[in-house]
Amino acid sequence: MECLMRKCLPAFTIAVATASLIVLSGCDSTPVETSAAGARAPTPAAQEFSGQVDVGGGRKIYLHCKGSGSPTTVLESGFHDSSDTWNVTDTRPPVPKSPAVFPGVAMFTRVCAYDRPGTIRHEKPPALTARSTPVTGARSLTGMVSDLDKVLTAAKVPGPYLLVGHSFGGMVTRLYAQLHPQQTAGLVFVDAFGTNMKPFFGKDWTAYLELLNHPGTALDAKRGFETIDVDGAVEAVTGARRLPDVPLAVVSKTKPFAVPPGTPKSLLVSLERAWPKVQQTLVNLEPQTPHFLATGSDHYVQIHDPDLTIGAIRLVVGRVNNGS
Repeated sequence: MECLMRKCLPAFTIAVATASLIVLSGCDSTPVETSAAGARAPTPAAQEFSGQVDVGGGRKIYLHCKGSGSPTTVLESGFHDSSDTWNVTDTRPPVPKSPAVFPGVAMFTRVCAYDRPGTIRHEKPPALTARSTPVTGARSLTGMVSDLDKVLTAAKVPGPYLLVGHSFGGMVTRLYAQLHPQQTAGLVFVDAFGTNMKPFFGKDWTAYLELLNHPGTALDAKRGFETIDVDGAVEAVTGARRLPDVPLAVVSKTKPFAVPPGTPKSLLVSLERAWPKVQQTLVNLEPQTPHFLATGSDHYVQIHDPDLTIGAIRLVVGRVNNGS
């Protein structure tokens, strides 16, 4: 599925991991459903797959895969975002409007994306995904990584994987790589959250976490709205084994974060002070890691600079396949 986004209006965008509630105009960003929902048998890698996968425990997770080739690229969305963010664009010349990241990557390798429970679909009006079984309570990072492993395993998606994480999705892909090194071929962090945020916020850290989990949208109070134990997530990553030695790339924004009206200025100041340090720390995780700056882009680099994001993924795919 390829969607050309003619206009994208962020109703809210919160730094780091809070997803923007994007209202689409003139574009249906819903991935095409190719078959009925339910547990799915594995399909040949060259075929498109779109549907629910039974991951056990009475739960199903929506998965969409397209293209052929290796390594399989897995796209992990940011906090509160469904997989829709990889299928839309909002660009300005000279950045091309098409393709979006998902169909763009499918042109040269197999690519998959999925909906975490409680994340936001880009519908009119925006709504929580009904494609993945809801869960309640704050989620642990280990639980989120377990879901990723379960859906890839149940759907028989061939590994090892090139893991692409946007925002807080970078924490998910990072811990997955630490826990499943043999299934990890490479990593791309797209303006991703890091483990060294807290010291920059001081006494404002608790307020920042509250803003991340409850950004003040109409969906905050919905049962199953995605919330995360962020402190526990940081502990999980810092307490796990080191990353495997795989190719890595980092893509970072240059424009300030957009935040809801009434956000304390001190939070935004702390965030902007922290972010370059966070990005450099990600670059330093592996030797010879390229760092791409998405000039003129805000936090949603994959939407505003899809060609740059695709290019970073293609570079890492090439390094993986060349054995670097």
